[in-house]
Amino acid sequence: MTIALSTQDKTTIRIAAYGAVTLMSSAGIAGSAHKIGTDGSLALAAATGVVGHVIAEAKAKELKFPGKSTAAIADQVLPALTESVKVLSAQDADEAENFRATILVAVEAATRAHKGAPSPTMAAMSRKITEALDAA
Repeated sequence: MTIALSTQDKTTIRIAAYGAVTLMSSAGIAGSAHKIGTDGSLALAAATGVVGHVIAEAKAKELKFPGKSTAAIADQVLPALTESVKVLSAQDADEAENFRATILVAVEAATRAHKGAPSPTMAAMSRKITEALDAA
């Protein structure tokens, strides 16, 4: 099955993917945000399928999140996660699952960048991201 994604659909997928990593980074312990962001982004770079191609085409201007607070970023990213799953599910259930798995791997990679058990803040953010993926 061929997937036809609009420019807006692709932008939403990129915002969702990199935004999830940004949210995990903002939930990290002071001093670990860079490592969390790096590990999460490396996981996104390893994405395959249509989702991998869309993520790889990301442009810096698409990935600037409004506001300076985590809440403002979450207001944009969490709905984008849900919308991305909906858009992909409507065209190809396997590619929707690929997107979901890609995001969960990036979240796990970001979480493992923090030594020891994830902080309560990181665990809560991971749950919010998973809930947004499952809301579709």
